[in-house]
Amino acid sequence: MKISTKGRYALRIMIDLAENANGDYISLKDIANRQEISLKYLEKIISKLNKAGLLKAARGNNGGYQLIKEPKEYSVLEILEATEGDLSPTDCLKEDANCSRKEICKTYSFWKGMDEVITKYIASKTLEDLL
Repeated sequence: MKISTKGRYALRIMIDLAENANGDYISLKDIANRQEISLKYLEKIISKLNKAGLLKAARGNNGGYQLIKEPKEYSVLEILEATEGDLSPTDCLKEDANCSRKEICKTYSFWKGMDEVITKYIASKTLEDLL
């Protein structure tokens, strides 16, 4: 499994929102400057986080984004899944997998075990842990 820049940046964005939370909405421009992420790329990532219901958004002069929950209530897993999608290390583990060899595959249990260990670890970490 390899986490793309979208996933890595999503964690940085969420940490930035948590660290700079003061009750006001935080502009994308401010996040982009602090995190050294292009505004255009940041917009794509924020859109995914917003669609996943992880943020509050406001338009206008004082617009921007806020976390909707406390940092301890966000798992790293939900943040990564919002931007990366399924984190399974192989296609055969994905929910919609239609592998005809699953029942006889000698490596399936290895991949499944690896996926369970990684998922358990990622799910056990929260945004607060990263702060």
